[in-house]
Amino acid sequence: MILGISVGEISPQHHDVDAKKHAKNVVSPNLTTCHESVPRPGLSVYCCPPKPESEEPFIDFQFPDPSSPLRLRRAAHLVDDDYIAKYRNAVSIMKSLPYDDPRSFLSQANLHCIYCTGAYKQKNSDIPLHVHRSWLFFPWHRMMLYFHERILGSLIGDDSFALPFWNWDNPDGMVIPEMYVTGSLVDTDRENSHLPPQVVDLNYNLQEKGLGPEEQIKINMALMYTQMVSGAKTTELFMGCPYKGGEGGFCEGPGTIELAPHNTLHDWTGTGLNPGREDMGSFYSAGRDPIFYGHHGNVDRLWEVWRRLQWEYYNSEITDTEWLDSYFFFHDEKRQLVRIKFQDVVNITRLRYAYEEVELPWLNARPRPSVPPKIARDILKMRDLDHENNQELPSSPFLSADFGPHGRTLDTTIRVKVHRPKKHRSKKQKDFKEEEVMVVYGIEVKEDSYVKFDVYVNAVDETLMVGPEFREFAGTFVNIPIGVWPVMRRKSNLKLGISELLQDLEADEDESIWVTLIPRAEDCMNVTIDGIRIEYIE
Repeated sequence: MILGISVGEISPQHHDVDAKKHAKNVVSPNLTTCHESVPRPGLSVYCCPPKPESEEPFIDFQFPDPSSPLRLRRAAHLVDDDYIAKYRNAVSIMKSLPYDDPRSFLSQANLHCIYCTGAYKQKNSDIPLHVHRSWLFFPWHRMMLYFHERILGSLIGDDSFALPFWNWDNPDGMVIPEMYVTGSLVDTDRENSHLPPQVVDLNYNLQEKGLGPEEQIKINMALMYTQMVSGAKTTELFMGCPYKGGEGGFCEGPGTIELAPHNTLHDWTGTGLNPGREDMGSFYSAGRDPIFYGHHGNVDRLWEVWRRLQWEYYNSEITDTEWLDSYFFFHDEKRQLVRIKFQDVVNITRLRYAYEEVELPWLNARPRPSVPPKIARDILKMRDLDHENNQELPSSPFLSADFGPHGRTLDTTIRVKVHRPKKHRSKKQKDFKEEEVMVVYGIEVKEDSYVKFDVYVNAVDETLMVGPEFREFAGTFVNIPIGVWPVMRRKSNLKLGISELLQDLEADEDESIWVTLIPRAEDCMNVTIDGIRIEYIE
């Protein structure tokens, strides 16, 4: 029986319709369509392979032999000198290969350029394909790292070689690891002021905050808690929106970790001397910096950490067959083109690699309210009265949560009162079965420029709001240009899980909440937002 229908009752025509719909919704590239892309206005790049991959025969992915060595990815700040020498040697060899060799360092770097700037169209439509801002993000980058790692190992004859991960979610790893500062792992297009011993800013907004190491680490830990725990209690919140093939399947809704620290660290690492903060600060050039692979190694590791955390509450695995069957193409260590599906990369044990166990101090970094909730409640009651008395005035600072057909420009702080459809929720609904989600919808970045804004709930004084160290911080939106804006011009949604936040602010029984959007970048003046609403996700 399938969904209550016996197999014998399903007609061949029904099978054909389902198969066609399935094939249309599966995401894959049209290898005949690689073309020049525009990472930002005024800049065109051509990242396509020297030989069209459509002219190459391909094989389907085969899992490594289960008896083959398990590649152990270790924290970059904990590896020894022998490993560093081995890794640098592998990268040196990779950099010496000619460009027409798909194993060469530039060819590897250009994979990110191709798939992250819309250089390919989708197989079954003219929609440019890009792998950011949706649930394509985690599995695609896992695929890239998998083949990159095996190529490096093959070049030095070591089938146990594993990439390191930049452990920036741990205080001991919150500087650029020394291994990337010299030799073949260096990149001259990095922000010099961010080289060791400077502590990373995981909520970076292109401005230097001038904080001491201890204060910066504290803020970083609080952000990690929000992005990995309280703000990521459903699969969509963490993974991103369910992007499907074709015009009707398009979506833009990044997950928590993709927005920050992923996007923020790309910008923090790239140099401000370049217009797009190349190399790391632009997706077309990010793969040219060897630290890119350590950065994404940690992103990939955090996917595993999140899955392990979620298993305590519910099965977080994606079972959507169209996602599982989506596929891409990569060259392996033998220069063979391989077709690999998302279903092939959900189990890293079958891929024969693992991550070194490290501490997760951010699990104990739950932010606290900046103002005691009872005091905040009294202040917010006064704001409610002002809202009721002044909301009809043209000069009123208070807005409806629906910003109208033309949206609202984010050229200054926006503060709105948002109604909660479910004031009294049962304990079962609250206990991870139904997450309350704030949706900042219809976000349009006019020229796909760098944009960042932070979102707060029931903030009584936004001038005191610094960042994630306060419980009022609900999340952040970070836009790194991907280069397809002249074609796409689509709107994004930002979804933020707020159930735990509302409990900590003692606002989970209130009929409404105050939401504040604070622009953190100059180009926020080029952003319009359609409104803010509350949804519930099981």
